[in-house]
Amino acid sequence: MAIRNIRVIGDSVLKKAAKPVKEVDERLLVLINDMLDTLYHAEGVGLAAPQIGVLKRLVVIDVSEEGNSPIILINPEILETSGEQTGDEGCLSVPGKVGTVTRPDYVKIKAYNTNMEEFIVEGTQLLARALCHEIDHLNGELYVDKAIGGIRDAAENEEVGE
Repeated sequence: MAIRNIRVIGDSVLKKAAKPVKEVDERLLVLINDMLDTLYHAEGVGLAAPQIGVLKRLVVIDVSEEGNSPIILINPEILETSGEQTGDEGCLSVPGKVGTVTRPDYVKIKAYNTNMEEFIVEGTQLLARALCHEIDHLNGELYVDKAIGGIRDAAENEEVGE
């Protein structure tokens, strides 16, 4: 597999809406594996295909401490949210920066797996934050536009990789 270049803020691809995935073929499976390799190499929590320059509605997330429980989401769609959490958020496409963002504390989404079978993911806290953050990427939105008081340099002890 391969580690792809992560596009950074200012790259126009990050402001474009991604297109739905119509089928899972060998190229898409390679892309998914490359995204996982890239995510783990960058020590992130989530990665959306537009972050590596591919305008497809595809996300990989791994919030496990071991970094061995990836969630692969094809054409994810938020069905329900509730509650609220406010905290610092970072992004692999905005390196070295962090901002305070308010997100739902609970999120329920519908997505498809690599067999194009529909499934539901429910998440709270970090998973809820990551789901919303990555789905925003699919819609051409960055967390910096939602950050309360703008973004700032990340302290060395802060986790910033979404």
